[in-house]
Amino acid sequence: MRRLSHFKIIRPIIKGNENKQRDFKPFGNIHDKDIVVVGVSPHEEKFGYKIFKDLIKHGLKVNGVNPRNGQILGRKIYKTLRELERVPDLVITVVSPEFTERIVEECREMGIKGIWMQPGSESEIAIKKAKQYGIQVVYKRCFMVEYGIW
Repeated sequence: MRRLSHFKIIRPIIKGNENKQRDFKPFGNIHDKDIVVVGVSPHEEKFGYKIFKDLIKHGLKVNGVNPRNGQILGRKIYKTLRELERVPDLVITVVSPEFTERIVEECREMGIKGIWMQPGSESEIAIKKAKQYGIQVVYKRCFMVEYGIW
């Protein structure tokens, strides 16, 4: 029987796409930003929890919003964006599309300039409104993957 352990797997490199995923950073250096995760969850299996935890682990300035508030991972959780002590640079939504539409309105009212709609939290209405309000919006991309955290 012949051993195949000496064979290498060769993956094709498409010219110009070598680092496409890692080059997409529309909000620049995130270590300089105040970030809020809307939809942070106390349940470890939920993406709201995982994103919040890993952003903290990477040393980012991050707050969480959940209507139930309380504390998660030793951090105060705010009921709404309006309760935050200062206006964040970026909001990451990990909620239903209908709720994201309301978050876009809050972002406009507060003067928040950036919103990242995690896959599954976006809607055509939310995207359209964000663009109309001049809010930089990203959707159909995972923040954690694009910034190399996952």
